[in-house]
Amino acid sequence: MKLDPSILRTLSLDPATTTVSTHGSSGFNSTAKITTILPSKIIKHYFMKSAPGPAAEEMFRGEHASLNAIHDVVPSLCPASLATGVSEDGNAFLVTDFLNMSSSSLSSSAAAESHKQQHSGMNLATKLATLHTTPAPIPQGYSKPQFGFPVTTCCGSTPQSNGYKSSWADFYAENRLLAILSQCEASQNVDSEFRSLVTKTVQKVVPKLLGDEHLNGGKGVMPVVIHGDLWSGNKGKGVIGGEGAVEEVVFDPSAVWGHSEYELGIMNMFGGFSKSFFTEYHAKCPKTDPVDEYPDRVKLYE
Repeated sequence: MKLDPSILRTLSLDPATTTVSTHGSSGFNSTAKITTILPSKIIKHYFMKSAPGPAAEEMFRGEHASLNAIHDVVPSLCPASLATGVSEDGNAFLVTDFLNMSSSSLSSSAAAESHKQQHSGMNLATKLATLHTTPAPIPQGYSKPQFGFPVTTCCGSTPQSNGYKSSWADFYAENRLLAILSQCEASQNVDSEFRSLVTKTVQKVVPKLLGDEHLNGGKGVMPVVIHGDLWSGNKGKGVIGGEGAVEEVVFDPSAVWGHSEYELGIMNMFGGFSKSFFTEYHAKCPKTDPVDEYPDRVKLYE
C-alpha cells in the first residue's frame, strides 16, 4: 500500500521513513494507519480515511471541523483532525491523530500507573457535560454565538445543512425537520399525511417546546458543541495520539452548535448509556427549564 504524495506533503512527512497499511474497517470509506519516524527518532502514527467523489470530500470536511470543534473544548474526548483534502489520485482524505483502541486492554497495573500519571481525570459523563456547558465560539461576522456550524456535516451519508440561525427553534425546524423532509421527498415517495405531520410538528410542537421565550424563563438556550451522532458505536476507550492514558473517547462526529439536550435524542434512541451516566452528566449539565418537559424535548430530538 502506497501513501499518496500529496498527503506526505500535507503532513510534512519523509517518504523514506513513512509507511501506510490497512487498518480497521468502515462502511463508507477505506481506512489506514500511517506510521512515520520523526527526525527526533520518535515513531508517530496517524489514522487516515479515504474515498472517491465529491460526497466523500464534503463528508470529510465536516468530520475534520467536527473533531476539532470537540477537541478544542475537551482535548481528551476525541482525536484532533490534522488534514483533509483531495489527493493526487482524486480520492478525498481525512487524517487524524491515531486513536489506539487496543490500548484499552492494558493490564490493570499498567492502566493504574498510566491513569495516575497522565489521565485527564474525567470520565465520559464529565467530558460530555464540559462540552455541553462551554459556549460555542462566535462565528465571523456575528456579534454572538449562533446555532449552526461553519460547514455542512454528514450524519451517516446524509448531508446536514448548518446555516446559522439566532433561534434554536428556527434552526431545529428548518435545518433539521424540514430539511430531512425535503431530502426524503426528493429520494422517495412521501405521502401527504407524513408531510402534514412534519408541518404540524414544525408549526406547533417546536415553538411550544423549544421557543426562546419558553426555555429557561425566556432566556432561551446557549449554543454549545454537539457531537451529533453519539450512539454506543461511536464511543469507546483508547489512547489518543499514541501517548498518555487510556481515556473514554468519542469519534465519527457530525457536529453542530446547538441545544445540549439535542445530543440526548440519539443517545436515548440507540441506548448504551446507563442511568448512572445520565445522573452524573446532569449533575454537571442541568436539564433545561421547564424541567418537567425534558422527556418531551428528548423525544422530539429522537
